[in-house]
Amino acid sequence: MQNLLIGSVLLSLAGSIWGAMFIAVRLTVGVITPTALVWLRYGVALIPLVLIMLYQRTSWKIARKDWKLLLLAALTGQTLSIVTQESGTMLTSAQMGSIITAATPAFMVVFGCLLLHEKFSFSRLLSVIMATVGVLLIVIDPDNLQGGSLLGGIYLFIAAITWALMSVLLKLLNHYSVFTLTFYGVLISFLTLTPYGVWWLATEADFAALAAPQVWGSVLYVGMISTTAGFVLWCKGLTYMDASIGGLFMFFQPVVGTLLGYLFLDEAITSYFIPGFALIACGVVLAMRGGNTTTEELLIHAEE
Repeated sequence: MQNLLIGSVLLSLAGSIWGAMFIAVRLTVGVITPTALVWLRYGVALIPLVLIMLYQRTSWKIARKDWKLLLLAALTGQTLSIVTQESGTMLTSAQMGSIITAATPAFMVVFGCLLLHEKFSFSRLLSVIMATVGVLLIVIDPDNLQGGSLLGGIYLFIAAITWALMSVLLKLLNHYSVFTLTFYGVLISFLTLTPYGVWWLATEADFAALAAPQVWGSVLYVGMISTTAGFVLWCKGLTYMDASIGGLFMFFQPVVGTLLGYLFLDEAITSYFIPGFALIACGVVLAMRGGNTTTEELLIHAEE
């Protein structure tokens, strides 16, 4: 139970940091394209990651047999998932985006069972359903439903699946430092997006607009806080619990995003916020009461 509590704190912090990121991203709309923003945030994130690893004398070594897995995790989660999430958000409504990305924990349950042999139970399925309904109550205004483009919906669906896959793959690499995994994941993604980033700087970037405090401040936040701190907390938190439980903490993003939108952007909060949050909390507690997959169970599956 202690592991579940520690993991809960770490994953809750990660979800809260990413919820606040929505405010920062909105301040860059019209100035930085989605893909360019992802490239910039990773470039910024590499600086504190390198300094932290040098200060802590963290090992940079990754075994040759693990490089393929690390590369797959980086390209699916930190590259494809984040780019499609940013692109999909630009093309569809907030309601549609929240509905689709709320599927991430469900995919984490599926991948956790298939790839990690985590135990599946009715209580875990029920917890995902309860939390999903809760987040939909928070983000959807029944009196102001808006549609979204088909392409935007496809982008967000891809983002949900790839983020869930990355989270599960990282658990297979949890024998490495979270700083090492985060550094290489960010580096691989940054290098992958560099051709586009350089092209964007040379042909489309508005440097006068980029110099605005709210724009470069947002880039610093999504780079140093959202990427560096958020990814490290998420990776570390998942080491303490099954991926199918940890995925539920993704729901802290819309909760925090809704609250901050209300406080700083004068966005409305519906009367369903409190019952929605209550359902999310009940779903998380229900999943945690089922416990983690034990080490003995994992060893049995590994031998099969």
